[in-house]
Amino acid sequence: MILNPKIKGVLNRLYDNDHKQTLGHFILYDGINIIFECKSLELPNRNNQRNISRINAKWYQCELRYSKKYSWHFHVLDVEGRSWILIHFGNYYTDIRGCILLGNDYVDINGDGHLDVTSSRKTIRRLLEVAPKRFNLLINDLDKPG
Repeated sequence: MILNPKIKGVLNRLYDNDHKQTLGHFILYDGINIIFECKSLELPNRNNQRNISRINAKWYQCELRYSKKYSWHFHVLDVEGRSWILIHFGNYYTDIRGCILLGNDYVDINGDGHLDVTSSRKTIRRLLEVAPKRFNLLINDLDKPG
């Protein structure tokens, strides 16, 4: 599968919310132009532990994938010590086992005191309309002190 070098994604982690979840901003660029952006939701930083932590910040390749559970979504490839890290739909931090959820905005949908992502299925569909089958993704930990 050919990688389009002009299309690049950036996930800026902005806020590790009371060690339950991490809020971020996902952006897809075509050269210098933003072609897609949305909110992201991940688990907190727990040293890349399986099923309870977000993945480490670095460059990754993402590849289009289909499953019965998530339909079309992206697979984050070659995550050290982890497997099947996906960018898929979901609304709550309880929907995550290490993956990345995307949504339109942050709202406490279920009233548990934690922000959730809204319109996640619709947001993934919008991403699929503009993203190539494979792209590079840089994850930045902007939520760390210093």
